[in-house]
Amino acid sequence: MIHKGKIMNYDHLLDTIKRIHFIGIGGSGMCPLAEIMHSEGFELSGSDMNESDTLERIKGYGIKVYMGHRAENIEGAELVVYTAAVKKDNPELVAAQEKGITCLERSVMLGIVTRRYKRSIAIAGTHGKTTTTAMLSQLLIGSGFDPSAIIGGKLPFIGGNSYVGQSDIIVCEACEYVDTFLELNPYISVILNIDADHLDYFKTLDNIKKSFNKFCHLTTGAIVYNGDDENILEAIDGVNLPMITFGFRKTNDYYVANLHDIKGAYKAFDLMHNGEKLCEISLKVPGRHNIYNALAAAATAHYLGATPAQIAENLQNFTGVHRRFEILGSPRGITVADDFAHHPTELTASLSAAMEMGYKKVWAIFQPHTFSRTALLLDDFAKALSIPDVAIISEILAVRETNTYNIYNTDLGAKVPGSLCIDTFDEITKYIEEHAEEGDLVLTLGGGNIYMCANQILKALSTEE
Repeated sequence: MIHKGKIMNYDHLLDTIKRIHFIGIGGSGMCPLAEIMHSEGFELSGSDMNESDTLERIKGYGIKVYMGHRAENIEGAELVVYTAAVKKDNPELVAAQEKGITCLERSVMLGIVTRRYKRSIAIAGTHGKTTTTAMLSQLLIGSGFDPSAIIGGKLPFIGGNSYVGQSDIIVCEACEYVDTFLELNPYISVILNIDADHLDYFKTLDNIKKSFNKFCHLTTGAIVYNGDDENILEAIDGVNLPMITFGFRKTNDYYVANLHDIKGAYKAFDLMHNGEKLCEISLKVPGRHNIYNALAAAATAHYLGATPAQIAENLQNFTGVHRRFEILGSPRGITVADDFAHHPTELTASLSAAMEMGYKKVWAIFQPHTFSRTALLLDDFAKALSIPDVAIISEILAVRETNTYNIYNTDLGAKVPGSLCIDTFDEITKYIEEHAEEGDLVLTLGGGNIYMCANQILKALSTEE
């Protein structure tokens, strides 16, 4: 039986079973769940289509991993967990259904796992979830809280995207897409921002706010939220819990004072709490958006008992997450970087930071992610892509959609002065090879596989040295 959740509580399942099979075990969202279940003594198996670092990590625990999906892989399993990307005709899923084995989508399993911790902390918001989850995880681990953590990107501090601690704290991301965060019952919910996104599902911003309101009502302990965000203020209406606010405004519980540049887009500031200075925070990740992320992590950690000194030290040591303005190299004096930004607000934040970093020229290579998002936010994308010196726009990545919107990269390019629409990674790489110069920044952006283009450019420029 396939269970999508939000109807029944399946927490009792783990009390009666021993063997779990994960379809897509190498995925960034599945690997951490498997690690936690393994640490609790469950017998695991899993399958995946592609080799990866996360898959090697799983194999390192002695967990049986099958390459490819076959019905016989689920033999002996009492519970099957699958990712949202798994199709209904997947042979393992079909076989499990035929055998009457309970099948749970990954978000349902995340809810079950996090409820096994007394203090679960869920990081929600349209933007910044992965970075803030990583920041808070590093801060708490570095301060001796020994939490478990489930992060949507690789954190160098722990050498992966998950950490299994021994305390009653777990930190995880809470994704709003298709309301998956409604599977969670956090002790603390952190809300970074609310913006118009995933409109293929939500249709309107008001519907997004309603979902965040439901999410807040599922929280049991406290809400930590961005007090500068007007959409959040509407979304928390009617929620009766302790409220902790952060932001730039002095009306927030935690706010910024004495903000100043360290180097380029890197900032330092005094962390204030109710009018008193807690500590000075120096960041090694660029941009105003990362100040908000740091405030969220600091406010949450302080609420849990972290000292000002611990907050300052661990946030200063945070150097970022994989695919979040990640510097890949500087062959021929040309800096190549990659960023996950795929929404206009995220593009604006990353590109504004890039323009402050002192490069001779900033090349932004953007891969639009889904037809619906591109069509519905076209003017906002155009405004964001007008920030860098040059914008190159690749083909739109379809992901889960067909082009019923009749939208193309040239529609976006027509609205961005001086932009170039170059469809393929090979063609983009060739253009950058011929035109980028020493002192330039080449920044790839997108939620899809644009990182492959960054690696291609890096390799091409390196071979010419």
